[in-house]
Amino acid sequence: MTDTALEAVLRRDRAVVTAALVVIAVLAWAYVLWLAAHMVMPGSPLPDGAGSDMSGVDMSNMGRMDMGAAVAPGFRAWALADFAFIFTMWAVMMVGMMTPSVAPMLLLYAGVARKARADGRPIASTGWFFAGYLSVWIVFSIVATGAQWLLARFALLDPRPTARSSVASS
Repeated sequence: MTDTALEAVLRRDRAVVTAALVVIAVLAWAYVLWLAAHMVMPGSPLPDGAGSDMSGVDMSNMGRMDMGAAVAPGFRAWALADFAFIFTMWAVMMVGMMTPSVAPMLLLYAGVARKARADGRPIASTGWFFAGYLSVWIVFSIVATGAQWLLARFALLDPRPTARSSVASS
């Protein structure tokens, strides 16, 4: 009996799962680090060399609340693109942090799946198992993005990554 290339790879499921986990985690961390390197903090020079001073900004309503809609310095209302960007940041960050922690379970599941397949009782593939795990963290990322939007909307966040509420910061 001759093995196809796929069968040869499937016999090395531990190596495949480990390599896939390492690649996913490294790509996610690379993206998060790239984002951190390209962030512009308030008061820092902009990438094009222009300063980000606020000399022409009306600061008279700093910290004022208008009927539940907060006017927070340094924040503007989120557009759909902002929500998508923050969601992507959360999702990639969660995948990068949580993928290494699931590696032992995935390797165990891959071994069980291989034995079940050999006994003629196949179960869901390791890829589907991992996709289910990641989908939980994607849903968490949607919730975290919504929470971040609410905190920004009600001026409970500051443009510097600090809390503006004594309740939220304790």
